[in-house]
Amino acid sequence: MESLIPFGVGLLGVLAGIFAGYFLRKATAKQKADTLESKISKLEDEAKEKSKAIIEKAKEESLVVLEETRKEEKERKSQITKLEEHLLKREDSLEERLKKQEKDEQEIKEKVEKVKNVQESVENTKKEQLKKLEEISKFSEKKAKDAVFEMVEQKNKDDLLERMKKLEKETNNEIERKAKDILTDAMQRFSGSQAGEVTTTTLKLPSDEIKGKIIGREGRNIKSIERLTGAEIIVDDTPGAVLISCFDPIRRQVCKLALEKLISDGRIQPAKIEEAVEKAKEEITKSIQKAGEDAISEAKVIGVDPRLANLLGRLKYRTSFGQNVLEHSLEAVHIGAMLAEELGADVKVTRMGALFHDIGKAVDHEVQGTHVEIGIKILQKFNIDEKIILAMRSHHDEYPYETIESKIVAIAESTSASRPGARRGTLETYIRRLEELEAIAMSHEGIEKVYAISAGRELRVFVTPEKVDDLGARKLAREIADDIEEELKYPGEIKVNVIRENRVIEYAR
Repeated sequence: MESLIPFGVGLLGVLAGIFAGYFLRKATAKQKADTLESKISKLEDEAKEKSKAIIEKAKEESLVVLEETRKEEKERKSQITKLEEHLLKREDSLEERLKKQEKDEQEIKEKVEKVKNVQESVENTKKEQLKKLEEISKFSEKKAKDAVFEMVEQKNKDDLLERMKKLEKETNNEIERKAKDILTDAMQRFSGSQAGEVTTTTLKLPSDEIKGKIIGREGRNIKSIERLTGAEIIVDDTPGAVLISCFDPIRRQVCKLALEKLISDGRIQPAKIEEAVEKAKEEITKSIQKAGEDAISEAKVIGVDPRLANLLGRLKYRTSFGQNVLEHSLEAVHIGAMLAEELGADVKVTRMGALFHDIGKAVDHEVQGTHVEIGIKILQKFNIDEKIILAMRSHHDEYPYETIESKIVAIAESTSASRPGARRGTLETYIRRLEELEAIAMSHEGIEKVYAISAGRELRVFVTPEKVDDLGARKLAREIADDIEEELKYPGEIKVNVIRENRVIEYAR
């Protein structure tokens, strides 16, 4: 029993502590809650103050904006009012102008009506007078005119014939001059370079030791190359080069490409030679196709069959009197197109006619017939328009000129072929003509020196001033021009330019 008393006292102490802690915690929590509520209340008051300040500020700003808006509205109203006043003034002005215009139109109509009445009156009077005149003379107007014309014609018959001849001559001269102007303008606008083709090609070598490899043991390499390409290789004493000779430019080019490949590879033997020749032939085939396509593009022609382009490309390796046929065809295209534009002909037909006028030369060594006949068959095979065939087939006068395009193609072809330096025979004739021009001028007295310039279109003559005076220089120019007209045949005209100058030299010592 005595032992339970301390236990009870302790238990009471524990319970008292628990109750005391509970009430203490509750009091602390209440104090904190009061503090938090105070803070929240304070924050709410601050927020209300801030919101009130913001609202006041917003009201002030809105008042300012409203005031500015009212000012702007007032200004716009003022501007609109001014514009309305201006428009009203313009409208009044337009109405006045319209009224004035209507009044002027009415006055013009009245005047026109008066003029018509006067004209009718004059015509009626004229008819009455003519009628009276016919009654008096017993001649109608037509008979009177015929009688007058007949009388004048009989009286001035010789003068009329002379005038007619003069007019005819002047007309022909004007037509000829115009034709020359058009042709020379076309030639001047297109001035392509031409280089005469030869039957040999020079191949440069990196060293003379390569010549021995090209020849090979007992000449087997050179014989193999010549047999496979059909070209002749000339190995002479020329340092660093060999000569490839063949009339066929394609075979000559194949031989050159094959040799370049062999020299680059360094191994020159029959097996490698065959391989190099085959590769060279493939490259030439591609080159021919590309040349044809490039020519078609340059000629501004579209819709051409690739096989026809290949035939055209073969003309790159075809020559005529030393002139490259493909370049000649393109020259004819450019000249013909310019002439067609000047004369109002079909430019497209002219271009294609000039481009394909020598297409038969691509296979004329394989097919019988003239290149014109072969070309016609080729173009018909590829369904080329009949107008183009008519344009190309007359360029050597084998067929009649049925269209203006056929004449233009013939002119363009002959112009390209006859240009100085284009063909060997033409070059020799050209040089001989220049020599003859200078010789004619030098045959006169008082000439110091003579130069034929501008492709023979101008002769520049220098005279000795002590022997020829100013009047004599004028006379000499006319005499030289007359001699040229009598002794030479030439296209166009030749300008004779006689120059007389005095130079006085003194020395101050």
